[in-house]
Amino acid sequence: MREPLYETDFYQWTQTQAEALRHKDFAALDLDNLAEEIESLGRSDRRAIESHLERLLQHLLKWAYQPQSRRWSERSWRSSIRQARHEIAKLIDESPCLHDYPAQRLAPAYRHARQQAADETGLPLATFPETCPWSPEQVLAEYFWPDEGR
Repeated sequence: MREPLYETDFYQWTQTQAEALRHKDFAALDLDNLAEEIESLGRSDRRAIESHLERLLQHLLKWAYQPQSRRWSERSWRSSIRQARHEIAKLIDESPCLHDYPAQRLAPAYRHARQQAADETGLPLATFPETCPWSPEQVLAEYFWPDEGR
């Protein structure tokens, strides 16, 4: 018995399924796997937002709590902050129903970013506030740059 195309050549399977959809060839559709892949696409957008949010928060923390390193890393941190904000905005523009998702995931993303910032800076974890010191609006605002730590 041959293994299904979905298992052996995923790319070919996607092309076959797209063609079947375009031609309304419903008998050729692999409905169970199509449904699974569509659900996966939605989850991947949420995972991408959370990943960009963690990176954004990590760099905001380093910006705010390690100002002495800014003169060496400012361009890199500024670029990373802007890029993460841009990527989050782009994902939200493409899926407006995810508009509130960054606010919903701020606390867990911050916990991870806080740990990463401590690891990367060598500063004690206690240097960084236990809860995010900024609102979701501030974190995502194009022109928001935190004060030097306080």
